[in-house]
Amino acid sequence: MHTRRIGDVEVSAIGLGGMPMSIEGRPDEARSLATLHAALDAGVTLIDTADAYHLRADEVGHNETLIAKALASHDRGGDVLVATKGGHLRPGDGSWTLDGRPEHLKAACEASLRRLGVEAIGLYQFHRPDPRVPYADSVGAVRDLLDEGKIRMAGISNANPEQIRQANDILGGRLVSVQNQFSPAFRSSEPELELCDELGIAFLPWSPLGGISRAGELGSAYAPFARIAEAHGVSPQRVCLAWMLAKSPVVVPIPGASRPETILDSFAAADLTLSATEIATLDQV
Repeated sequence: MHTRRIGDVEVSAIGLGGMPMSIEGRPDEARSLATLHAALDAGVTLIDTADAYHLRADEVGHNETLIAKALASHDRGGDVLVATKGGHLRPGDGSWTLDGRPEHLKAACEASLRRLGVEAIGLYQFHRPDPRVPYADSVGAVRDLLDEGKIRMAGISNANPEQIRQANDILGGRLVSVQNQFSPAFRSSEPELELCDELGIAFLPWSPLGGISRAGELGSAYAPFARIAEAHGVSPQRVCLAWMLAKSPVVVPIPGASRPETILDSFAAADLTLSATEIATLDQV
């Protein structure tokens, strides 16, 4: 199994994003559990979630609860690093809101601990900056959780380079991950990826295949990915993830999935080696 590092933890080079199993268009629980178990069988040891991955206002933490159930019912569940997040909210009307207040983040972490059924969360990430709250205050709450042993590692999400440096400073050099959107359709996080490479901080691209509704369009929208996929006899999605892995050893993609076959195809990207010419071609897309 190909691995990468997040902090002092070795994880599979490809993780699993849990969001599609809990928001709009989600499958039934049986298929979600089958997807999670297929990932564990294949060797996935990083699963990304958040308390905001749910539909209705009365089911906060739906995805965390689902993942906890899957891990508890699989003999490899204890090998998985679960990364969750706090600071984003879903009121239940389809919208997303923010709450970066320290008191909210600390209460959200406690609730995530209960849902995941653990004494300390493996990786806890501040989900998204809240313009109403000083960034230092929000990250300071994560630092407190780290110091108190409520979380084992700390990360941030949807951050710019200045916020990455600021968070790492507030955390006393203990920032281990940055989770930003990055895909062929969304390349504006290149500076953050490069900074993470420089600092040795794991960079976790979210929606690496373009998002739930567009992942299947990757080959048709970006012809070079389709051509290289055909040459290798694999899917354009697999080529996309292999391209990301080739960009830096700190990159750990977390493609979402809600079907066993989807995560198995994604996981196989770690075995795909692209030539320097192919990587250069994809870099120009």
